[in-house]
Amino acid sequence: MNYFPWLTIFVICPISAGSLIFFFPHRGNKVIRQYTIFICILELFLMTYAFYYNFQLDDPLIQLTEDYKWINFFDFYWRLGIDGLSIGPILLTGFITTLATLAAWPVTRNSRLLHFLMLAMYSGQIGSFSARDLLLFFIMWELELIPVYLLLSMWGGKKRLYSATKFILYTAGSSIFLLIGALGLGLYGSNEPTLNFETSANQSYPAVLEIIFYIGFLIAFAVKSPIIPLHTWLPDTHGEAHYSTCMLLAGILLKMGAYGLIRINMELLPHAHSIFSPWLMIVGTIQIIYAASTSPGQRNLKKRIAYSSVSHMGFIIIGICSISDRGLNGAILQILSHGFIGAVLFFLAGTSYDRIRLVYLDEMGGMAIPIPKIFTMFSILSMASLALPGMSGFCAELIVFFGIITSQKYLLMPKILITFIMAIGMILTPIYSLSMSRQMFYGYKLFNAPTSYFFDSGPRELFVSISILLPVIGIGIYPDFVFSLSVDKVETILSNFF
Repeated sequence: MNYFPWLTIFVICPISAGSLIFFFPHRGNKVIRQYTIFICILELFLMTYAFYYNFQLDDPLIQLTEDYKWINFFDFYWRLGIDGLSIGPILLTGFITTLATLAAWPVTRNSRLLHFLMLAMYSGQIGSFSARDLLLFFIMWELELIPVYLLLSMWGGKKRLYSATKFILYTAGSSIFLLIGALGLGLYGSNEPTLNFETSANQSYPAVLEIIFYIGFLIAFAVKSPIIPLHTWLPDTHGEAHYSTCMLLAGILLKMGAYGLIRINMELLPHAHSIFSPWLMIVGTIQIIYAASTSPGQRNLKKRIAYSSVSHMGFIIIGICSISDRGLNGAILQILSHGFIGAVLFFLAGTSYDRIRLVYLDEMGGMAIPIPKIFTMFSILSMASLALPGMSGFCAELIVFFGIITSQKYLLMPKILITFIMAIGMILTPIYSLSMSRQMFYGYKLFNAPTSYFFDSGPRELFVSISILLPVIGIGIYPDFVFSLSVDKVETILSNFF
């Protein structure tokens, strides 16, 4: 056993290091940026070091556990621990946040506050992925919210206040359900509250109560990882936010909802999950089709990418609900894969916006000649988004397909029907992605404009996009690396169902 409190350091370090930013001199923009990036890289290195040396892959139990009494009054503990399910999202968080701080390099207005907020988000994300206590999970979930609201309302686009208010109403309103559900699970069936995941996982609830809890948690997570019809905050938020915020939103925040579905709804409430999963699977297929057919109708480039990410989250829901080994593994792989691809698509959209200052697709065109490097990266990554074989999206969606077909829970006809509808969704995906790159990069509109002098992608932007492209191709060629993390954990979760 290693008793060094790694996870506490990972949770506390970014926000406490970020609060030191306010003691920096006013005119030190460059110093602040370098400091923030240094903190992020340090944290990422520490995380890879600690997980490489202290994490046993073949052990499905919780590892690196910490358990400190925090508030005596109602048995509130500071409980942290990771397993095969949360190690992937935690490393993804470190990676994407580091690149997002690098992407926020051009922002000069209020840069101290911006970098502090990014570091505070970093803490909240790692805390909510590694919390082993329901109330601690809720607190970290809320710590995430305020930085996003401020990042939206201070550095957004023209309608930023509207979209920030919409975001905070949706997510704060949904997290009330999360709080009530967590307290209900903790207070049920014992005199003093027991909030840790282990005891709740072993407890059995009456069927009606479990269904009520499930609905509450489902509402909270359906807003976060947008499940139709609670997805409408996402296109507005993504359409207005600065692209570094978009990277964090698409790469990590959406994944928190899917993680919560697996972690709480599947592990703690298995009976209700087996009741609800056919309906959720229908919702997931509808979501794939709906978002993929709404996406071409968007004029705004970022909104179009946002709808594509709603469509990809449908695969995660279907994988979670196809209560099968392969399906859940595919959902976890899709969580990581879409975290990379969504983040880098928003980044490239933002960098091209920095060049031409146009948001609407019908005003763009002909950008391939002045900015060939951005054009190349965008083409490759939109191919990755439409699940080209050899990229991570293809692996994930293929394994989700396998998970449905081999699922023990459903009859043959519904499985064939759902697979058929999902296949239609995968046909619609290339339509919007390729039409998006056609409208942006081909044609002759901007090429003969008087302002046809653009700078192409600089070394910083090229570095960000290539360092996301490498894991996408790597996971696509050798997905076993991700499965080796999650496969034992998935078997443990599914043992509740059979």
